[in-house]
Amino acid sequence: MYRINKIAVLLFFLISFSTTVLYSAESSIKRSENVEAQLISEVNSIQPGKSFTIALRMKMDDHWHTYWRNGGDSGLPTEIEWTLPDGFEAGEMKYPFPEKIDTPPLVTYGYHDQIFLLTEITVSENIKPGEVVNLIARADWLECDEVCIPGGVDLQLNLQISEDQSTIDEKWVQTFSDARILLPLKDSGWKFAFSENGNQIHIQGNKPDWFDSDLGKVYFFPYEYGLIDYAKPQQATFANGLLTLTAPRPDAAEKMVVEGILVSQNGWRGEGSERSHYIKIEEPSELINETESKSGGFGTIFYYLLLAFGGGMILNLMPCVLPVLSLKIMGFVQQANEDKSQAWKHGAVFTLGVLVSFWVLAGSLLVLRAGGEQLGWGFQLQEPVFLIILSAFLFLFGISMFGVFEIGTSLTTIEGKTGNKSGFVGSFISGITATVVATPCTAPFMGSALGFSLTQPEWISMLVFTFLALGMAFPYVILASMPSLLKFIPKPGRWMESMKEFMGFLLLATVLWLLWVLGLQAGSNMVIVVLGALLLLGIAGWIYGRWGNLAMSLKSRRISTSVAIVLTIATLFFTIDSVDTFAQTPQSNLASSSEGIQWQDYSESLVNDLKTAGQPIFLDFTAAWCLSCQVNERVAFSSEEVQNKFTELGINAIKADWTSRDDKITKALAEFGRNSVPLYVYFPAGENSKPVLLPELITPGIVLQTLEENGSGGLTSK
Repeated sequence: MYRINKIAVLLFFLISFSTTVLYSAESSIKRSENVEAQLISEVNSIQPGKSFTIALRMKMDDHWHTYWRNGGDSGLPTEIEWTLPDGFEAGEMKYPFPEKIDTPPLVTYGYHDQIFLLTEITVSENIKPGEVVNLIARADWLECDEVCIPGGVDLQLNLQISEDQSTIDEKWVQTFSDARILLPLKDSGWKFAFSENGNQIHIQGNKPDWFDSDLGKVYFFPYEYGLIDYAKPQQATFANGLLTLTAPRPDAAEKMVVEGILVSQNGWRGEGSERSHYIKIEEPSELINETESKSGGFGTIFYYLLLAFGGGMILNLMPCVLPVLSLKIMGFVQQANEDKSQAWKHGAVFTLGVLVSFWVLAGSLLVLRAGGEQLGWGFQLQEPVFLIILSAFLFLFGISMFGVFEIGTSLTTIEGKTGNKSGFVGSFISGITATVVATPCTAPFMGSALGFSLTQPEWISMLVFTFLALGMAFPYVILASMPSLLKFIPKPGRWMESMKEFMGFLLLATVLWLLWVLGLQAGSNMVIVVLGALLLLGIAGWIYGRWGNLAMSLKSRRISTSVAIVLTIATLFFTIDSVDTFAQTPQSNLASSSEGIQWQDYSESLVNDLKTAGQPIFLDFTAAWCLSCQVNERVAFSSEEVQNKFTELGINAIKADWTSRDDKITKALAEFGRNSVPLYVYFPAGENSKPVLLPELITPGIVLQTLEENGSGGLTSK
C-alpha cells in the first residue's frame, strides 16, 4: 500500500510538470554559437479574437552583437518567420532603438547584452476554448564580434485557449513594460520637417507647448540604407524649443523619404519617458521657422548675433591679435595728425578686409561641411602646411618691423608715405592679417555663437560670422570715425618706431609658438626644416630691403625683387613638399600629468565607462594652437585649491587634444553643440548626471564654484 501511494504521488507530480511545460508562457531556450534565444508570451492563456504580445528574447555573449532593422554600414537585421494555426495573424516585429557601434571605418547599428523584440499576435475567432495551440517561429540573425557568423534557431510555444480574460504572467510584467518604453514614440505633439542642402539633410523638430525639459544628446537612426553617411558625425542642438539636427549624406545619395527614429538622451516626454521618436517625412519642406516656436522666435537668432558681436569685440584683447592691431591703432594716431578726412575711410577699408576674411572662412567651412567634413573654428591650424605658411608670413612681417625691408603692412607705408591708394590696400591687408592671426583664439561668447551657426541654414551661419567680424572691427571703426578719442595717446614721435620694433619681437614670439605647435603635430625634424626655411626667407627679405628700395637703380630693384621672389617661392615650395617626407607622428604632451592634475587621454569608451560607473568626469577640450586654452591651463589648473578639489572629489580628468585633426573629438564637440575650443565639461558623480558646461575663459574661482555646486552628484546643468 505504501508503495502504491508513492507511485501515485510521483505520477501526480509528473502530470503536473508536463502540464506546466505544455502551457508555459515561455519556450525552451535555444542557442546558436554566441546567442541564446527564447519566445516569451505576455499572457498565460489566450482568448479567441483577441490580441496578445510575444517577445523574442535574445541574449548575446560578451562582446558579441546582433543588428537593428538597418544594420548601418554592414550587418543584417534579425528576422522572424511564423508558422501559426489557421486564422492567426502576426504583426510586424518591433525593434527597440539600437546603439551606435563604431568599428572604424564603419559604423553599424545593433545590440549587445540582451534585447526583447516584440510581435503582436491576433488569435483566430473560430478557435475553441480548452484547445492548446502550437506557435512556431524561425528566428535568424547575424552575430558579430571580430568576425560575423549567421545564427538562427527554431522555437516553439504552446498556449491554451481560455474563455476567461487572459491573465498576465507576473514573472514578465516588468520585462514587457521595460521593452515597450524602448520602442519609438508616435503622435507625441512634436512637429518635424526636413530640408536638403548639398550632401546634408537638416531635420528640425518643434516642441509641444507642454514640453519643458531638455532633450540632451540626439541622434538619428534611418530606416533605409543609404539615406545618410553613417561614419560621419551628426550635429544636433536644442534651444528655445527648437531641435535642429544635421546629418551628412553620401555623395551619390538619391532623394529618399526621411524615415527613422530620433533617439534623445533624456526622453521626448520628459526624463524617464520614451527616448526614441518615429518620424516619416516624405517631402522636403521649409525648415520650421523659429518665429513659429513660441518659446524663442527671432529672439533666438538675435541672441546669438549679440553673442557673436560681443565675442568679436573681445577677440581684440586676445594675445594672438593684439600685436597686429596695436600697429593699426598707431596708424590711426598718424592719420589723426596728418589727414583726419581720410581716417574713417581707412577704418571702413579695414572693416571690409575683416568682413571678407570672415566670409571666406565661413564659406570654406560651409562648403567643406556640405561635403561631409566635420570642421570647426581654427580648423586650418590643424594642418602643418597652414602653420608653415602662417609662420613664414608672421616671420617676414616681424623682421619688417625691424626695418630689414618695408612691406605694405608696415607702419610707414600703411597709412602715410605711399599715399592713399597704397594706404587703402594696406588697411585692407591689415584686416585680413588680423583675422588670420585671430583664428587660434576663442573669446568668451564665441563658442556658443559658432556652435549655433553651423547647425543653421547657410544664411544664418553667414550672418553670425558677419556679426563676429563687425564686432572685431567695431573698435577701429569708432577710432577711425572719432580721431579725438586718440588724444590720450602720445603724439607721433620716436616712441612709435620703438613700439613698432617691440611689436616685431612679439610677432617673432608668435612664430616660436607656432613652431611649438608644429612640433606637436609633425615632429622635431619638421621644425628644423622650417627653421632653415625661415633663415632663407630672412635672406630673401634682406636682399629685397637692401637692393630693392627706391634709392637703388631700376635694374637693381628688378633683379633684387626677382631674386627675393624666386627664393621665397622656392623655399616655401620645398618646405611644404617636405611635410610628408620629414613629418613624424609624435605623442602630444597635452594630456600629461600637468599642473598636479593627472590627465588621461580622451576616448569615447573611457568616458562612457566612467559615466556608467557614476564617476565624476572633467573634460578639457583643448589644442596647442589655441592660446585661450593655454592661458586657461596656466591660470585655472595651476591653482592648488583646484588640484585639491579634483583629488577630494575623485574627479577623472580627461583631456581631448584637438591640436591635430581628430574626427572623434570633433564629433564629441558637436554633441555638446560646439565646434571650437576651449570647451570644459563637468559630469558630476551619479549614473544619470547631466553635463555642466563652463565658460570659454575660466579662473580657479569659476572651476571651484562649478565643482562645489555640482560635486555631490546633482543633476543641475549650467
